[in-house]
Amino acid sequence: MAERLKSSRYKGKPRAAVSTSPLTKTVSVSASSSSHSHGESTSVNLFCSSHTETKTYHWGPCPTPKVQPNFNLQQYLGRWYEIEKLPASFERGKCIEANYAVRADGTIQVLNRQFYKDKMRSIEGTAILPDSRDPAKLGVSFSFFTPYGTYWILSTDYTSVSVVYSCTDFLRIFHVDYAWILSRSRFLPTDTLRYAKNLLIGEGIDLFKMKRTDQFGCKDD
Repeated sequence: MAERLKSSRYKGKPRAAVSTSPLTKTVSVSASSSSHSHGESTSVNLFCSSHTETKTYHWGPCPTPKVQPNFNLQQYLGRWYEIEKLPASFERGKCIEANYAVRADGTIQVLNRQFYKDKMRSIEGTAILPDSRDPAKLGVSFSFFTPYGTYWILSTDYTSVSVVYSCTDFLRIFHVDYAWILSRSRFLPTDTLRYAKNLLIGEGIDLFKMKRTDQFGCKDD
């Protein structure tokens, strides 16, 4: 059982944890340190206001939550279903899932699928481990032309739930973040979902825009 899940999930007492920044689907992140300022440029304000439907913006730098201690990649591989998330423009469908597998060259294949506009769609990406000293901090990219975005596993027990965070810092002025609550099945027990949300909140991550992913009527391979 993963260390960050041991204490509270099975006692019905969700535990707020402290923790890092990067999903399954990802974004690029760089944690920097800048302070909130209401006097930032008008162009930044316009940029934020025109994209708030599909992204979550906040003033200041990315938070830096703790990640899963002693993370074991081999146990994490396989299929994960998306239960809830912060808005992401690349995830507008239902039945969203991600599958992770190790390639012969040592990189990790990331295969994301979703049912969108009457069709099952998929996209393949690559995950890497930038620093072997931090195995829970992966980088993910879905295009040869885009940089690796962060995929930070904040907590997982490998068999039922995973909590993932991603954040991108813009000029130390504001940041865009993503968060995912994943499951090995299409549905999570209420107490487990509550635990995952409390963990994110305990890390200072705003879940006001958190939304449930529709997993009803989905077909498994």
